[in-house]
Amino acid sequence: MKKVTFFIFWVCCALTTSAQQFTVNDIAHATYRAKGIRGVKPCSDGESYTQMSDDSKRIVKYSFRTGKELETVFDVGTARECRFDRFDDYIVSPDDRLILIQTETKYMYRRSFTAVYYLFNVKNNKLEPLSEGGPQQVPLFSPDGTQIAFVRDNNLWLVKLLFGNAESQITRDGKQHEIINGIPDWVYEEEFEFNRAFDFSADSKMIAYIRFDESQVPMYRIPYYKGLAPEIEKYRTYPGFYSYKYPLAGVNNSKVTVHTFDIKSKVDRTLELPSDSDGYIPRIKFTDDPEKLAVMTLNRQQNRFDLYFANPRSTLCKLMVREEDAHYVKEAPYAAIRFYPAHFVMMSERDGYNHLYLYTIGGNLVKQLTKGAWEVIEYIGWDQSRNEFYYISNEGSPLRTTLWKIDSKGKRTKLSADEGTNSAIFSKNLKYYINTFSNMTTPPVITLNDHTGKTINTLIDNQELKDKLSRMPMPKKEFFRFTTARGTELNGWMMKPADFDPARKYPVVMYQYSGPGSQQVIDRWSAGSMGNGGIFEAYMAQKGFISVCVDGRGTGGRGADFEKCTYMAIGVKEAEDQVETAKYLQSLPYVDGNNIGIWGWSYGGYETLMAMSEGTPIFKAGVAIAAPTDWHFYDSVYTERFMRTPQENIGGYEAASAIARVDKLHGKLLLIQGSADDNVHYRNNAEYAEALVQADKQFDMQIYTNRDHGIYGGNTRKHLMTRVTEFFIDNLK
Repeated sequence: MKKVTFFIFWVCCALTTSAQQFTVNDIAHATYRAKGIRGVKPCSDGESYTQMSDDSKRIVKYSFRTGKELETVFDVGTARECRFDRFDDYIVSPDDRLILIQTETKYMYRRSFTAVYYLFNVKNNKLEPLSEGGPQQVPLFSPDGTQIAFVRDNNLWLVKLLFGNAESQITRDGKQHEIINGIPDWVYEEEFEFNRAFDFSADSKMIAYIRFDESQVPMYRIPYYKGLAPEIEKYRTYPGFYSYKYPLAGVNNSKVTVHTFDIKSKVDRTLELPSDSDGYIPRIKFTDDPEKLAVMTLNRQQNRFDLYFANPRSTLCKLMVREEDAHYVKEAPYAAIRFYPAHFVMMSERDGYNHLYLYTIGGNLVKQLTKGAWEVIEYIGWDQSRNEFYYISNEGSPLRTTLWKIDSKGKRTKLSADEGTNSAIFSKNLKYYINTFSNMTTPPVITLNDHTGKTINTLIDNQELKDKLSRMPMPKKEFFRFTTARGTELNGWMMKPADFDPARKYPVVMYQYSGPGSQQVIDRWSAGSMGNGGIFEAYMAQKGFISVCVDGRGTGGRGADFEKCTYMAIGVKEAEDQVETAKYLQSLPYVDGNNIGIWGWSYGGYETLMAMSEGTPIFKAGVAIAAPTDWHFYDSVYTERFMRTPQENIGGYEAASAIARVDKLHGKLLLIQGSADDNVHYRNNAEYAEALVQADKQFDMQIYTNRDHGIYGGNTRKHLMTRVTEFFIDNLK
């Protein structure tokens, strides 16, 4: 009887285990995503922070010292004259007395959107519209909290709160497809990664803004159809078009100028900026001195960065720092620069690795703050009271990040307790921080810490998710290294089926992105994501596949030489390294060397095509999603940063073209593209497909109607991932 009972129990367990399987729906909808902490906004007191509630109905204040809830700052259910039942985001004034509540958000591109904002007074619990003139973009409080500037219809507007919310128009020449004031054009937003191009002076008396003249930038048209989810009724009979200015490599960019507006006198001035006529202005920012506006410029080749201090009234500009590079200057100098009353801190790769440099406000270098064969990933801030600088670096391994502080004497203190990936959100006074830690086996653990690194409280441990996945056939992620035939050591990860048998031979699916400065091989939790060692790989493991990812030459975390060696011919060395990866895998006794596939999205899709047509017939199947296929078709800022213009680099563009090597394509290919992709245009897919046809190469293609670069909406993502998984199963087994 005991034997029978045990047998029944064993069968039930086996049936239960077999029933718990990952599905394509889990991939598409991130079923196993980890809990995180979003929208943390440190308060001016340095002791607290606010967050939106999960139901998007409240703003709650928490203590940085304890992590405990202090009070509800805003509630749609109790706020006076509230016209909405939920909101999308919020912006707090410098003194925390006023809050702009963001509603009716409508996204335009990756970072830009319009919204209807309401001004909330914390003291009297009352709401009122910021403006009745239509939706607004990127509203900004003045430092004294008495004014709000915003953009509407390509023009700057100003609301004076001390004068009955009187609204006035600052610029009047804004016009669609011609002049933009205070917000970037498409290519600036996408490649320089910002959505607001204006700032208040420290004394709240001036506004500086960038004016974009895109009248000479060629127009690009994207077709739209009626479609579904959502259905566009106006295109039921005839399709329509979305038109916008998109500068391709080598063609005209917007002409940019910097202006200042005197709020009292209403005088508008143009800075006498000694920059190249075809150069870029990726950032402007007022320093703590109202007479010093920092203007950051790049030449068109992006190998010279200049930092100017401009007087907003005299319009004179003085060069403070010039950064030059034999290849290109990365975003770090202008994205991370921080100004203080007597100093500023900036990043630079001038010694071969990204590090921190301290300057006087007069532009004199005081010292290099960090140094070594590793990179500073993020600069957090300078606690001047303790004279300590906080930063995150990958010292020790390019696979991991750690929080550090360094004092004026160069003494460094490691604050992160756990090895893996760490990020931090600090209080305004740098006394406390919220740390998010994860590694490949540990979902995010979010803790509250003081400036010494001591853990005060654990906010989220994701133990429930870890327990849930422990009951699933989750494959183990393992890191590995190998050396290519050219002598380059590369980092990778591998995920084998949960029931892996070393005596068997398994087909392999390789995932990669490979873009300049990117990293996919990182010691972090990614089980809830679509790729990069997540549920896609777990699902494929159930089907008997090994999944692999390798960061080849040109990727980040290993210094400038490793990253920039692909300059002037991106895609070529990266493809060689993916082929080398496949060759290495063929040498492993448990890999079926005749059944290796490769896939990727965006640059990863491009690299899929480049690797499959590198000339070595090693990939049996590949999937290229939203892939650039020829750099003549891509935007000026990104492409020219790594390739210069087509006129300067004819041979490089030819070598880096997937279309040019289409006759060498080997293996079954699936092309996937959204028809309304504003980033990698459908043109890339159409031209590549035509080249395949004329080269007599058979292939599969999947087009998603009205979908952009993310290819989602309705059932789209599930359909896409079903297509990808079935393609590999059909062609590699």
